[in-house]
Amino acid sequence: MKQIYCAVMAAAFACSVSTAMAAENPDAAFYKKAAEGGMAEVELGKLAQDKSSTASVKEFGAMMMADHSAANDKLKAVAAKKSVKLPTSPSVEQQATKAKLELLSGTAFDKSYIKGMVEDHEEDIKEFQTEAASGQDPDAKAFAVATLPTLRTHLKKIQAIAAAQGLAAK
Repeated sequence: MKQIYCAVMAAAFACSVSTAMAAENPDAAFYKKAAEGGMAEVELGKLAQDKSSTASVKEFGAMMMADHSAANDKLKAVAAKKSVKLPTSPSVEQQATKAKLELLSGTAFDKSYIKGMVEDHEEDIKEFQTEAASGQDPDAKAFAVATLPTLRTHLKKIQAIAAAQGLAAK
């Protein structure tokens, strides 16, 4: 019973903190997801450089590390200006994806990584477009607008790699 009470209280506290954060900054969820996603892209890019058997995937991984590290730095600067506290690690789901990829190598790694990068970048583009179009925080909107071209470039590049590998597009 005590465990259930603790779980309910923890959830209520998390909800009130989330609500307070959203009240202070209506774009807080965007900041959080962008930070988690950026960190995950850097970590997975390093993994691609270490584990891929394909030069194009290794190069893509290097591009992910460079571009997302730069975007992460810009996001940190914007968040600091707004006193928005960013997460310090990728989401649990993103960490699980990395753990699964760490178990793979060669072609199996490449296929899983490529598929994940296509899906991630399609989702990221939608989220950044939404923020750019309807975000309320002008700095968050500006970050989304400035980052979208890079995300689109990443998607085109990984789709080309997928096609060259004979992986079916969605």
